[in-house]
Amino acid sequence: MDLRSELLKSIWYGFTALDVEKSGKVSKSQLKVLSHNLCTVLAIPHDPVALEEHFRDDDDGPVSSQGYMPYLNKYILDKVEDGCFVKEQVDELCWTLTAKKNYKPEKDNKNNLPGKDAFRLWCLFNFLSEDKYPLVMVPDEVEYLLKKMCMAMSVELNCVELEDFISQDAVQQNGFTVWSFLEMMNSGKLTRGINQEITSMAIEEVYREIVGDVLKEGYLWKKGQLRRNWKERWFTLRPSILSYYTTEERKDCQGNIPLDKNCFVDVLPDRDGKRCMFCLKTLSKTYEMSASDTKQRQEWTAAIQTAIRLHSEGKTSLHKDLKLKRREQREQRERRRLAKEEELQRLRALQEEKERKLAELELLKEAQRQAQALLEHDELRRRKQHEEMQAALEVQLREAEESRASMQAEMVLKEEEAARQRKRIKELEAMQESLEEALQQEIKARQDEEVFRYAQTGLLTEEEEKMKALMALQEEQEEYILKTQREKQELRQEMENKSRALEEAQRQLEEVRANRYRVDQDVVAAQRKLRQASTNVKHWNVQMNRLMRPIGPGEKRSSGGGSFSSFQIPTQRDPGLRLRQKSEDHDEESKENVDNSSTGSGCEGERGERRLSHASNGDMDIP
Repeated sequence: MDLRSELLKSIWYGFTALDVEKSGKVSKSQLKVLSHNLCTVLAIPHDPVALEEHFRDDDDGPVSSQGYMPYLNKYILDKVEDGCFVKEQVDELCWTLTAKKNYKPEKDNKNNLPGKDAFRLWCLFNFLSEDKYPLVMVPDEVEYLLKKMCMAMSVELNCVELEDFISQDAVQQNGFTVWSFLEMMNSGKLTRGINQEITSMAIEEVYREIVGDVLKEGYLWKKGQLRRNWKERWFTLRPSILSYYTTEERKDCQGNIPLDKNCFVDVLPDRDGKRCMFCLKTLSKTYEMSASDTKQRQEWTAAIQTAIRLHSEGKTSLHKDLKLKRREQREQRERRRLAKEEELQRLRALQEEKERKLAELELLKEAQRQAQALLEHDELRRRKQHEEMQAALEVQLREAEESRASMQAEMVLKEEEAARQRKRIKELEAMQESLEEALQQEIKARQDEEVFRYAQTGLLTEEEEKMKALMALQEEQEEYILKTQREKQELRQEMENKSRALEEAQRQLEEVRANRYRVDQDVVAAQRKLRQASTNVKHWNVQMNRLMRPIGPGEKRSSGGGSFSSFQIPTQRDPGLRLRQKSEDHDEESKENVDNSSTGSGCEGERGERRLSHASNGDMDIP
């Protein structure tokens, strides 16, 4: 997503905010003000006459977004130069316009986000929204953003509330709008039980990471280039530069380290009293730095290597690249889903084709059974006719033999009868030929039956091949289902391991809290003893003051031992008196420190004991 597209998203909100009647058109006077403000924040010269000249042929009525786009591209966006303006100021201008019209949180809601947090969430929404208008954000991107915020707050995302909100019809059909997203955040369901300050810090951290292209921030010790001394600096890493400041407010920039493909990071051994050291080498200088622990060093080296890789690949933002990759993954998932649906449709078509083939096969089998029954019936009928004909021929032959026998007996007498018999024999031979023809027809019918059976065998073979192909597809589908089940089992196992690790961390936290409570009890007991010791010291100081009187220089001890009338009040220069006053001041200070501190550490107890020991020593040194 280039700079023009980012600016157009913010400007689109500003244009739609001016469209009060929601007709898609804005008056020219409002567009003049909008154009002037855009030129101001984009640091480009504004031509007040250009808008009038551009719409000279139009009437004085309102202008639509399609008519304003050519003017916006030609007179404003084409003149914009990257690095000459602050993108956040453009976003603040457009947010101010659109928030007055569209952002209306409930007044009595205690979970409402502050205006700065709502603005940052609006910027994050614009960054992660789809590149089509009206701007919406798909549920996957919303879940990604909420997970980043929960990770910054070190809490777990409430997926139940998120799924309930996503299950709404408007969200499922069109996706999240920025106002529905802010409404969800103001409801407090996702941040229930979390302090508002923690939520604001998490939103700021995610905003700087995604919108501000900050790969990593934190304190590191840096070795100077001239004096070679170590100083703690706040470092901010971006894809093209590593900046360091005096404090985390980032007001006083102490230097910038440009990153390119010639830079590389190397781990250094511990020395100079510093540990977890690493260095960043450029073509001109080598910068030595030290992290607080090994984990921080590994995170910093990995982040710097990522920035160098992005710069060498010509990419200006890590999260823009990640957004494109997530979009490609969603498109791949959608393509796989469509392919799976097509595969299911193809399987259903194959199943229907199989059922149709089975129905046709049943019809063929039924026709075959009917043909077989018809053939059997014809065969029986032909056999019966043949048997009847054979029986008739046998009868005729017997009659002929009888006639021949009678004719032989009366050959001469019955020549005419013999001629008739020969004629009859010829007729019988003709009948035999017809019987042979009928037999040939029967043989041909049997051959046709064999051809039909061969065709039926071919159909059965083709059906078996299709059944084998279908079984192979079914086996592939079962393997894919088994693979998916194994992946689910692995994910479930990983979740159980993470749950066990979380329980172990909670148990350790409870142990640390118990140890802290015991230490607090010990400190309270030590403070009680310190107060008791201070009281005893004051009591003994009073007793010593009553019993002892310092003798000044030049004074003489009175001869009378039982009278105290010759005692003198010591002057301010008396060192014993000053020491006693100092000890009393120390006792009062230690008492005030004990009374003012609700919880004390072991070091405070030791300092109180040292004051007590000094005070007691001062009392004992009085001459």
